[in-house]
Amino acid sequence: MMDGKCLIIYNEPAPDALPDELDVIDQVNFIETTLKKIGINAQRRGITENFFSEMARIAEEDFDFVFNLAEAVGNRAEILYFIPALLNMHHIPYTGCSVEAAFLSGSKVLARQIMKAHGIPVADGYKISEAAGMKPGRKYILKPVWEDGSLGITEESVFTFDGSMPDILKGKDDSHWFIEEFIEGREFNVSVKSSPDGPVMLPPAEMVFHDYPDDLPRIVSYRAKWEEDTFQYQSSRRCFPDDLSSNMMNRLKEIVTACWNTFGLRGYARVDMRVDGDENIYVLEINANPCISPDGGFIAAALHAGQTHEEIIGDIIRDLNR
Repeated sequence: MMDGKCLIIYNEPAPDALPDELDVIDQVNFIETTLKKIGINAQRRGITENFFSEMARIAEEDFDFVFNLAEAVGNRAEILYFIPALLNMHHIPYTGCSVEAAFLSGSKVLARQIMKAHGIPVADGYKISEAAGMKPGRKYILKPVWEDGSLGITEESVFTFDGSMPDILKGKDDSHWFIEEFIEGREFNVSVKSSPDGPVMLPPAEMVFHDYPDDLPRIVSYRAKWEEDTFQYQSSRRCFPDDLSSNMMNRLKEIVTACWNTFGLRGYARVDMRVDGDENIYVLEINANPCISPDGGFIAAALHAGQTHEEIIGDIIRDLNR
């Protein structure tokens, strides 16, 4: 059993919040319930655009640590790292990624550059201003630089370059969008958590796209992730495959560990990857503080590995940033 006093902080959803924003409330409910089961008195507080003064008030209160679920502020993911920065500034222990990890992984473009420099495989990519350098006949995907939860990704984001500027790129800029070569193949979400012996890779989850027609990209779009009445949502499923070779498992573990160490991740994380027909692995993105709702991918992987909810959360709070 543990004891202590914890404040769960999260981005306060707007009155007209979309499903990807409201998901944080499920996470808060789950964390609060689980913390109480392991003997920790938990309170909750939504963080708003007034986060600077809100964090200063938290520093004056008597909490042993903060469970940080703030994914954005005012639905702006660019300032994700501001929250751990303020926690760090006020010397408040907190869960999850550090300010440095939040900053380095928050921008997908910066994260790609760091991974490439450290030998972690990523697909070819381009700034919007470099779009003329794309290769005709190849398939690409337009992605937001900052957003998570598939926000900004639709089936129309995938396109084949024919030598002329695609309509979907018009009006886009380097600060908020980038282009990545689209990898046809299997998609894996690989969760990893801390342990006394270092990072532990959890069972890889595969996203399977059932009965998708040939003209529909097999991607986890916003529709597939959040819009329950769509074909994409109903036909995409998470599974834990048993057909992965020992070589593939070792390679996944090697890449996940490299991501953890390179970005200085803490507590829990998820690395999304694509594997092509020749079993070449490409990292799509690093999620430093992934969704931790009871039906989310990280919790599903930990449960599949045989952990209880209490063990999962206990491991996370034993790896606090102090």
